[in-house]
Amino acid sequence: MGYIQRDLEENIRNYIEKKEIIAIVGARQCGKTTLMEHIFKDLKRAVFISFEDRKILSFFENDIDSFAELYVKNYDYLFIDEFQYAKNGGKNLKYIYDTIRIKIIISGSSSSELSIQSIKYLVGRIFVFTLYPLSFSEYLRYKQERMYLIYLKRNNFSKEVLFSLQKIYEEFVIYGGYPRVVLSENSEEKKVVLRNIYNTYLLKEVKEIMEIRDDYKIAKLIHGLALQIGSLINYHELSQLTESNYRELLMYINILKKTFVISESRPFYENKRKELTKNPKIYFIDNGFRNIILNNFQKKNERVDKGQLNENFVSNELLKRNIELRYWRTKSKAEVDFIIEKNSSIIPVEVKSDLRDIKITRSLFSFMRKYKAKNSFVLSESLQQDVKREQFKIYFRPLFSIGTIAL
Repeated sequence: MGYIQRDLEENIRNYIEKKEIIAIVGARQCGKTTLMEHIFKDLKRAVFISFEDRKILSFFENDIDSFAELYVKNYDYLFIDEFQYAKNGGKNLKYIYDTIRIKIIISGSSSSELSIQSIKYLVGRIFVFTLYPLSFSEYLRYKQERMYLIYLKRNNFSKEVLFSLQKIYEEFVIYGGYPRVVLSENSEEKKVVLRNIYNTYLLKEVKEIMEIRDDYKIAKLIHGLALQIGSLINYHELSQLTESNYRELLMYINILKKTFVISESRPFYENKRKELTKNPKIYFIDNGFRNIILNNFQKKNERVDKGQLNENFVSNELLKRNIELRYWRTKSKAEVDFIIEKNSSIIPVEVKSDLRDIKITRSLFSFMRKYKAKNSFVLSESLQQDVKREQFKIYFRPLFSIGTIAL
């Protein structure tokens, strides 16, 4: 199987000679180990270890000086995979960083150890990078590099290019961007791989690392959230489904966020009396993961949840561009799917899967006027047009182009 080039690789290589620790976090099986190994092979005087090896982990946790003698001294680069298994990871990593001159690169499939335990020890000593499953542009580059170059260069596509890109998008939005899934030869193999990713997540992340024994509650919660994509989260319904009280439910949702299964979109507001300020929306980090939960791999246009699939795709592409997810909704139910705040600008984005003709919703125009948002985007299956209303510009673009839109 070939190596799939990741956009994050170049960014990490830019920091490889800096003194700070590099931490790569992300979902299990999203390609962290492969990425680290790809960087590792180009370096001299480097050592690569994994904390899945319990003997190595035991040295690190219980005999840090012997660990340093075996795996740190006499090397210039130390790669540690599966760092989340270390119970006192941050404290011991700080000891190595402060006492031995070596570049440290770690990876972890859960952000909990980094965000709760390690960061308090490693403030000012660590750069954290998140690796997600493949973006559409990474997927396209691997599948058809020439089409990828066209995709990057153009704002408007010919009918022929549009048709080709839509076919590629169709597979991507159904099976997602986990590298091992992308490398699979057929749809049945993709399903087997996705099932394995899901089962491995419950076993290793939830049971081993998070030490949660009520994994059946997590499984029920994941299924319930998969049905609520793009809607305001219904805590009461989920509490009943999982047989959990409100505090437990929040803990389980937090676990799903920390282990890169779901992401959260918070409300954007200015007026607390008229706009929603509390309930988030939930999206899944990968459409394929969500579809294996529902056991639904029908073609996009045959599904009743096509709009949810497309909206979930857009949420993922924004996350992969390091854009915080926000939505806008008033108590009178005017709504815009995504609100992007960047460089002092506010850009609303709507997802309208079945849009056939140019149409600007009252909600979108109301938001643009209220917040003086000069530019907005409406994403649909195939519309490509720029429209001006008053002093505002509305760009109609195909869904798959969200990764290249200048925001």
